Amino acid sequence: MQEMMISLTNVQDIREFVNCVILVDYEVDLVQGRYTIDAKSIMGIFSLDLLSPIKLIAHTDDADVFFERIAKFAA
Repeated sequence: MQEMMISLTNVQDIREFVNCVILVDYEVDLVQGRYTIDAKSIMGIFSLDLLSPIKLIAHTDDADVFFERIAKFAA
């Protein structure tokens, strides 16, 4: 399991982020406070507070390529 903090500030960021996440074959969750949502769910992402950083959890030990793809969203 690997983690990083991300920031998604607008609709275009969310769309681009989800397009990156759907390409991976492992589970990716977004955690904010007591809420945990599937990172592949656009509607789920909109339920989060987008003004605060979001913890991303990739359920794999080999997420380096994925993290490079989403580096622009790092908080």
